[in-house]
Amino acid sequence: MNMQVTGVDFMALPTQDFEASKEFYENVLGLEPSKRWGQMPAMEFETGNLTIAIMQSDAFGQEFRKNAAPVAFHVDDVAAARGELEAKGIDFVADTMDSGVCHMAIFTDPDGNPLMLHHRYAPKDAGPH
Repeated sequence: MNMQVTGVDFMALPTQDFEASKEFYENVLGLEPSKRWGQMPAMEFETGNLTIAIMQSDAFGQEFRKNAAPVAFHVDDVAAARGELEAKGIDFVADTMDSGVCHMAIFTDPDGNPLMLHHRYAPKDAGPH
């Protein structure tokens, strides 16, 4: 029997302050809240193709460690989305980058987890292989 992965159910992001994180993902980023994990300080948010779960690390017996690599949120217009977040007080870590196939703008959540606004403007098979 061969295991066959058919998708990704969710991605977890650690938090030290569940309420602050919930406020950020729901009201700053505008993600749709879906499931609360019972009475635990954890909740899921929908992005359209991937569920983001925020989990307060200490409630699950874990030491808090922020993620090292960003979660890339697809947007239609990186400049417009960046302007909207900057108007809400979000600081970006650098200028918007143009890789030759996409635009990227990196910022962080309240716990320092890196997040990215991303828009691919070239076909996925464009560029060197």
